[in-house]
Amino acid sequence: MKEILVSTNEAGQRLDKLLGRYLNTAPSSFLYKMLRKKNITLNGKKATGKEILEKEDSIKIFFSDDTWKKFSTVNIGEKKETKVSETFAKIPSLKKDQIIYEDEHILLINKPIGVLSQKAQPEDISINEQMIAYLCENGQITAEELQTFRPAVCNRLDRNTSGLVLAGKTLAGLQALSEMLKMRSMHKYYCALVEGHIDQSSRIEGYLLKDEKTNKVKILKEDVPDAKKIITEYHPIKQLKNATLLEVLLVTGRSHQIRAHLASIGHPMIGDSKYGHVPVNHYYEEHYRVRSQMLHAQRVVFPELSGTFSYLSGREFTAPLPGEFQRVMKGEA
Repeated sequence: MKEILVSTNEAGQRLDKLLGRYLNTAPSSFLYKMLRKKNITLNGKKATGKEILEKEDSIKIFFSDDTWKKFSTVNIGEKKETKVSETFAKIPSLKKDQIIYEDEHILLINKPIGVLSQKAQPEDISINEQMIAYLCENGQITAEELQTFRPAVCNRLDRNTSGLVLAGKTLAGLQALSEMLKMRSMHKYYCALVEGHIDQSSRIEGYLLKDEKTNKVKILKEDVPDAKKIITEYHPIKQLKNATLLEVLLVTGRSHQIRAHLASIGHPMIGDSKYGHVPVNHYYEEHYRVRSQMLHAQRVVFPELSGTFSYLSGREFTAPLPGEFQRVMKGEA
């Protein structure tokens, strides 16, 4: 017999989903048969598999060792280091000043320029891996738990965009953040340093069409097949000699939306190699060591929430502007 005590990371999901993670080579028909025959019980009682699990729930699995090995590659209660834990032990974890906010369920991380949000290739080290390494290092997740649950970031920023990345440490945290992002109930504000002077706030609309071959987008005034409706709001914060610092709210969230949308109205982002102007970018690189687009995910505002996450209702979190912004603003003021 093996017993699974539901952890904080695992709570909030259906019993059959969690069983599928532990008995990861077993067909679902086998799992439901074992539930019907009470070879798998929940808190000492017969279960259907549809039950929503809570922390400290007890799942008992009355299998022989041979049956367990036949239907699972997960080692329950194994003390030695696994390949998973060894992998994360070699990855540099988050630095203290990168953590903007942390609680039992979520992490808000200040991602630096040049780091991926999630890996694109197996050998990549992204902010996602660094976050898991941090949780392992601090004992917040064990090698055993990583076999059936992986904390993860919920939003992506381009490699060369800095700022707030939201991560779920638990399943409940992942689900809550993902729902807020999907419903766009959480407001995300960016700082963008653009060419030229902008004096007034505005809301601009259009259609975005992506070219997969070039990984660039076009902004159109009229709808065409495969184009996506986009809405961007911006507000000028500070005027510089030949540039403006904007606060930008993404009403919709499409690939390269802020960069391409602002470029389409004659105010490309400084340092943007895809949508900006080469001579201007060269000037800022030479004078201020700017080597990427001046875009920073600075601020998030949580919506009104009830239940488990009511403590986050209306709260606002801010990631400080990186050095590139500080250098340009000081020199061009």
